[in-house]
Amino acid sequence: MQTILIVGGGAGGLELATKLGKTLGKSGKARITLVDKNTRHIWKPLLHEVASGSLDTDTDGVIYSAHAARHHYHFQHGELIGLDAERKTIKLAAIYTDEGDLLVAERSLPYDTLVLAIGSVSNDFNTPGVSQHCYFLDSAPQALRFHRALMNNFVRFSQQNDERALNIAIVGGGATGVELAAELYHVAALAKRYGLSGMSAKKLNIHLLEAGPSILPALPKRIADAVRKELSLLGVQVREDTKVSAANAEGFITADGKLLTAEMMVWAAGVKAPDFIARLGIFELNRLQQILVTPELKAKKQEAIYVLGDCCGFQQQDGSWVPPRAQSAHQMASLVGQNILRQRRQKPLKAFVYKDHGSLVNLSRYSTVGNLMGNLTGNSMFIEGKLARFVYMSLYRMHQIAIHGWWKGMLLVLVEKMNRAVRPKLKLH
Repeated sequence: MQTILIVGGGAGGLELATKLGKTLGKSGKARITLVDKNTRHIWKPLLHEVASGSLDTDTDGVIYSAHAARHHYHFQHGELIGLDAERKTIKLAAIYTDEGDLLVAERSLPYDTLVLAIGSVSNDFNTPGVSQHCYFLDSAPQALRFHRALMNNFVRFSQQNDERALNIAIVGGGATGVELAAELYHVAALAKRYGLSGMSAKKLNIHLLEAGPSILPALPKRIADAVRKELSLLGVQVREDTKVSAANAEGFITADGKLLTAEMMVWAAGVKAPDFIARLGIFELNRLQQILVTPELKAKKQEAIYVLGDCCGFQQQDGSWVPPRAQSAHQMASLVGQNILRQRRQKPLKAFVYKDHGSLVNLSRYSTVGNLMGNLTGNSMFIEGKLARFVYMSLYRMHQIAIHGWWKGMLLVLVEKMNRAVRPKLKLH
């Protein structure tokens, strides 16, 4: 029986495991195993909502083990720390309890076909002090760490009798930084409803720092201009052409030597593939440490290893790289699934062609802007308001349908709407 290992339970990895579980696992034609260092899945574009408290991982997350049991694949909890391409094995780190007791020993797993879907991490560009003093939003545990600190600060500032503001500085004017800034104003306004009467949006002072000439540099100028205007109306101080040279306990130090003080600092300035990929020494990488792949999404010179998602370095014919977005991971997962099935039938493999369906930026409950059908319209179909919000949420619904199926996906939508009507709109713990 063929053994297929999928490392990484993000959008692409989980969708692929679900598909292969239905097509190969259910019939016993192959053993499908998903490996992830976390025990539950959260759609990465929503991590800023986890950080703000708008989204509760306890109710909105997907538990891998339970999902695996329903969809005919297996789940292994563990972090990838080694890969032997010649022997076709991977090594997983040991798992310990919170008290430091050994729970699961270090172990190796064999494979016939390996799929690497390990995502990306924030790129701090070796900026001094960033790793020690900043929050990151690469995973649900990191987002929850930020949320706990945010709630503590809300309590502290709510009890103050003066009008001092909570200073939050966000480095990185991409989608994560922009959406987080708007979401924080939304939850600060909600805080008063849930007993934090001394906290409000007026007590929030957010700086959004972008090293380049414009926020949202990967999107059309019209979208960036619209988002900048909306953020300014909320009160966000957008500072473009502002490079950060260091971080310390007091705040960020800009390239011109000025100190921007902040009680909370977030680093969201670009992504790269995890450092351990480079340490493996078996892959060809680009400058973001992404694994270079063939047109069929196999790692170069590695016939048994596919790569998809943020860690995949796929260069298009025009010389540009496929961007690290959820839609990229979804498209790659679909093709890898097809190619694994085609390879079993000894049919020619398909080449990957990225289709840009546009980009959307969601500014919490205040506004949503973006463009649709990028390949067809040259990124010229601009939408905003309720229509844009509907399309933005539809992307998440499509992901839910891909991993749960139509009936359960639609049922989850109904349950979410009911929960929003009866439970607090802000996670307070």
